[in-house]
Amino acid sequence: MGEEFNTDSMLSMFLYESGQLLEKLEGIILEKQDAECFDDADINEIFRIMHTIKGSSGVMMYENITKVAHKLEDVFYYLRESHPEDVPHMELVEKVLAVSDFVTGEIDKIKDGGTPDGDESQLLKDLDEFLKCIKGEIKKQGIRLPKANKQEEPSQFYITPVAGEDSHFYRISIHYRNDTQMSNIRAYSATYALKEVAEDLLYTPEDILSNEASADTILAEGFHMLLQTKSLKEEVLGLIESSEAEGIDLNEITAEEYGKGLAELGRESEPIVIMLDENEQSGKEEKPAPVPGDYVVKAKETGKGKTLAKNQPKQQSIISVNVEKMDSLMDLIGELVIAEAVVLQNPDLKVPGLELTNFQKASAQLTKITTELQEVIMSMRMMPLTNVFQKMRRIVFDVSRKLGKDIEFEVVGENTEVDKNIIEHITDPLMHLVRNSVDHGIEENAEQRTQVGKSAKGKITLEAKNEGGKVYICVRDDGKGLNPEKLYEKALQKGIIENKPISEFQEKEIFKFITLPGFSTKEEVTEYSGRGVGMDVVVKNIQSIGGRLDIDSIQGQGSEMTLVIPLTLAIINGIVVQVGKTPFVLETASIQEFVRVGEDALIQEPSGEEYIVLRGECYPFIRLNEKYNLETSQKSIEDSIVVVLEHEGSQVCILIDRLLQEQEIVVKPIPSYIKKVKGLSGCTQLGDGSIALILDIAGLMLDEERRT
Repeated sequence: MGEEFNTDSMLSMFLYESGQLLEKLEGIILEKQDAECFDDADINEIFRIMHTIKGSSGVMMYENITKVAHKLEDVFYYLRESHPEDVPHMELVEKVLAVSDFVTGEIDKIKDGGTPDGDESQLLKDLDEFLKCIKGEIKKQGIRLPKANKQEEPSQFYITPVAGEDSHFYRISIHYRNDTQMSNIRAYSATYALKEVAEDLLYTPEDILSNEASADTILAEGFHMLLQTKSLKEEVLGLIESSEAEGIDLNEITAEEYGKGLAELGRESEPIVIMLDENEQSGKEEKPAPVPGDYVVKAKETGKGKTLAKNQPKQQSIISVNVEKMDSLMDLIGELVIAEAVVLQNPDLKVPGLELTNFQKASAQLTKITTELQEVIMSMRMMPLTNVFQKMRRIVFDVSRKLGKDIEFEVVGENTEVDKNIIEHITDPLMHLVRNSVDHGIEENAEQRTQVGKSAKGKITLEAKNEGGKVYICVRDDGKGLNPEKLYEKALQKGIIENKPISEFQEKEIFKFITLPGFSTKEEVTEYSGRGVGMDVVVKNIQSIGGRLDIDSIQGQGSEMTLVIPLTLAIINGIVVQVGKTPFVLETASIQEFVRVGEDALIQEPSGEEYIVLRGECYPFIRLNEKYNLETSQKSIEDSIVVVLEHEGSQVCILIDRLLQEQEIVVKPIPSYIKKVKGLSGCTQLGDGSIALILDIAGLMLDEERRT
């Protein structure tokens, strides 16, 4: 059917679904990279993925993507049909990843508003040579080559109905869920999938591409097709199954019923003649009528779809939502939390003797609903780290092969969920850490490992876990580890540190040298390292979202880089405190205790630094009023409160005037036109409309260390 149509409405669906399919493809490939071969299930799935990408790119008229996808589909078609042995597995893995990279690159061009104009000729040539190798192996093993996997133009696939003895006739009705987006495009995808096996195909509504209103008709009445094919029911059903379909009616009918159906759909048709071999015509028994019940359906209300009762699990209703809308909704909920605080902390409610029983009941219900709403939107924004970890698997595969290193990559906790905005910030830093583990961490060759009693194959582990409102992502290798003496000497050469003896540094302090700008232990600049750029950027990116990088290593045994990041950037639980007339917010998770102490607990150094002794332990002490030049009415430490804060296993004490309240804090960035102040990470609005500053515990400690 040669319809003129506009692809604009289809572009978003094409990009989204192609991205999902490519991620799934890489997942399969990288999971089986070390296997001897792909099993039947993997081959079928890869074939289906490439078939779908070929179809959708054909509809969108992206010819180079279509050609490449079809050529790789050919490879897996012959693997699926003939099951040859001795197929070079690693070479096949590389070919699939090359196709994946090419298609991903073209899709990125489309996303940026460009044209997918990549040259596919060399890739097609490489795939052709590999396909010849496979066909030669098939013939060598005495297996008959299957019928060629032909590609036809997507715009025209009507075939004059000439039926053979093995032709089947089907009446198909697809009912999509009521919330399905662009059901007309879903319907066209079904027709495009069937054209590979169709001898004849007719559908209604006919204008599914040229008329967007046909989507409403399909949702209300269903999408109906008549199909003539040599394929069996199971194969036809496999081609048209969709996660958006609420029900599929698939009934085999006779040739006479098929002809009547054509007339009912408005197509004039000649009587259908079934061509039989002369020797078979005399003894051919009449084909029995199909027995109802092969695919049992449950009756539904008029205008709604039908549900298959044969092995159909209950499906979830899922819709795609633009991330910008989610961000806007998150902002509105933040404003709602602030508005709730304004109402509940209104000074008018503090009039003595005011009866507020009903108000308190209503406010308690409001608080409950606001909290639940906040939890729901947060859960909607949470995404598993699966896709990020899959990218790391690909990096290990590529870099290890280029460097000639044999490495096992283990993933733990990939289903750990993190806010989507957090994921966007950690992908690049994590990529750098994984690449460093392959390049710097694992020894240059297997001999270096076996000489010290290690296995010849190196191992890198990527692990994620939730703990105490934080997410810990650890990149661990069993390589050569960090050499403190070498790091110290390098830091001296570059003038990063003064001539302090190495004994005055703790090991973790020395390890942190690698995060300083311009620092590198590589003697030669390579594609992956040696420029002294990277780890400092990693730290900056992590700190920008309130996280940190912990480094631990044992020389000769390996290194461990751990990203500690918050679950979300939007709303935190905090304690509001006051110094003078200025309110501050402390994150609840950082607070160890509140204590009152006397002057005798203070220790003051000649240089001016102060410490507090609590239960025999000595802690750094910061007076916030002095640090930020704030006036305070408290004359002595006995009149104030000491807060013990913890960060990265270290403690610091700060002095405040009084505690105000515990509150859910909507984090807002400090405006760019205000000069950055050390020790502050953001601000928030309180219930009375005033602005409170959020203390950055890590920044306070770092500033205190530099000062001392």
